[in-house]
Amino acid sequence: MRLPEKFTSEMKAFFAAYDLPEEGFWASFDEPSEKGIRISRSKVRDQEERQHVLSSAGCNEDPVAWCDGGYYSENDKPGKSPFYHAGVIYPQECSAMLPASVLNAKPGDIVLDMCAAPGGKATRIGEDLKGEGILVANEINFKRSKALLRNIERAGIPNAVILNESPENIAASLPHFFDKIIIDAPCSGEGMMRRDDRAVRSYEQFGPDTVIPIQRDILESAAILLKNKGEIVYSTCTFCVDEDENMIIGFLDRHPEFKVVEHDIPEGVSESPVLKGAMRIWPHLARGDGHFCVHIRRDTEDTDPEYDIEPDKPRKEEDMHKAFVDDLLRPEYKAVFDGRVLRNGKSLVIPAMNERLLRGLKGVKNGMFLGEIETKGSKKIFAPSNSLPLLFTGDMIREDSFANFDHDDINLAKYLKGETIPAPDTLKSQGYVLIGVEGYPLGLGKNTQGMIKNMYPAAWRME
Repeated sequence: MRLPEKFTSEMKAFFAAYDLPEEGFWASFDEPSEKGIRISRSKVRDQEERQHVLSSAGCNEDPVAWCDGGYYSENDKPGKSPFYHAGVIYPQECSAMLPASVLNAKPGDIVLDMCAAPGGKATRIGEDLKGEGILVANEINFKRSKALLRNIERAGIPNAVILNESPENIAASLPHFFDKIIIDAPCSGEGMMRRDDRAVRSYEQFGPDTVIPIQRDILESAAILLKNKGEIVYSTCTFCVDEDENMIIGFLDRHPEFKVVEHDIPEGVSESPVLKGAMRIWPHLARGDGHFCVHIRRDTEDTDPEYDIEPDKPRKEEDMHKAFVDDLLRPEYKAVFDGRVLRNGKSLVIPAMNERLLRGLKGVKNGMFLGEIETKGSKKIFAPSNSLPLLFTGDMIREDSFANFDHDDINLAKYLKGETIPAPDTLKSQGYVLIGVEGYPLGLGKNTQGMIKNMYPAAWRME
């Protein structure tokens, strides 16, 4: 393929400066990129299930060395699988799976994904948190923040906050708030050139000089946002040393309290020749596109400010949703919403964090959106959110409320296209039901006289 002259000359100089072999590097740009999927470890709980999901989704059991749950895929259209709609699988370029694995979020952590759309890293972090702590996923581009919202919802992450903000504004509101921050920085995109012709055109129009100041500013905001003893994982999909190692070296010079955290280097990943502990993925040495990743930690004993992160308690217990919940969930799971639901205008939510901390920030989501209170004539009714089923697991749902189809059932395909489908004989005769694929909920419907009225949103449907 045609590569920009500036890029080729700089890479040749890089290989020469560090005595690295070029053999295979240039040829890799004429080879197809590896495709990958990640299986949700929150929803798929054992190896037998993993194997079945992979087989049904048209994938082999071919794991990515640096990501538990990551697999190489020969399926060009995993988004056509019902497992994708249920949040069971997530298509993701294999190299992009590395940074969230390196971050290694733990239950209870407060984590910021600074540049989160479309959501590959955020959904992996949400799995790692296991519903404990807070995930704040930010995207400065409003249109992309909507795609991020959909992927967070599909993954069924209950403790997520989604912002549509600049890093500077978040830093002004929440200094020293986060335990861990992941930055998949805007970059010149050299590592994406072989899979996207637009990356070449973008490089020629903008290039490293445009993004380097942005990367520097994002890192400075992260330094403000991070707690003492906190950790940052910084990554790019470019080979440019000024955007990668030199960006971090400059940051460490300005912030000597930070140090690089070294890791055992996974198979297929290379240690940087420029900065000890930093990692690179080379397309001619690994099954993945070009990527850079480094893990740094602040090492100070200073005291962090105290924040009241717990959501406000409801002034009174909301109950408009309870009939819906009682009609769907098994008795042992009904209490999951008790005493936690706040009413915000017409909306019923279970916030992930105290709403007061988010004042002045443009928010897209805070926690679980259950649905809205609607008025029909003189009667108020609860209209459930279409994303609500994705928060449930199959074992939570009453058998007579769960229309559970096989992966290849024609009626499931019809449902995902927005059509009315016949109700299985096991369902109650009328009312809301959950639609699922092999035990994984994915959407809502209403059973009326043996037919399920489709409630799957038009924007989510398969073509």
